[in-house]
Amino acid sequence: MSSVFLIIGAIFVGIAGLIHVAIFLLESVLWSRPSTWKRFGIKSQADADVLRPMAYNQGFYNLFLALGAGAGLVMLASNNVTQAGAALSIFVLLSMLLAAVVLVFSNPKLVRAAAFQGAAPLIGLIFLIIAITTA
Repeated sequence: MSSVFLIIGAIFVGIAGLIHVAIFLLESVLWSRPSTWKRFGIKSQADADVLRPMAYNQGFYNLFLALGAGAGLVMLASNNVTQAGAALSIFVLLSMLLAAVVLVFSNPKLVRAAAFQGAAPLIGLIFLIIAITTA
């Protein structure tokens, strides 16, 4: 495994994890603030109140993806389970990237948010795959 590409990939795993922690905070902790729900295209407090349980749940999905990224990073740093860490990280990054793709297809107006959500996972995936396939 190429250690330079592995390190670059790991950096993007960390960035993707931090982004998903931020999304968790917006959806599950700060949702009741108008400045938060307006970022998601919600037009009224009443609509935000209706969507709150769904946003709360979705926020925790993002937190769990971030925790998976963190676990992958810990495993990548360990000499004993580096390959398992790469596998876990790739799975988590693919999940994050595919969630961004689904976001674009479900609402094309959210392409900017999807790019923010999916860019770091995409870059991390590329570098981890290069790290795995090169010696």
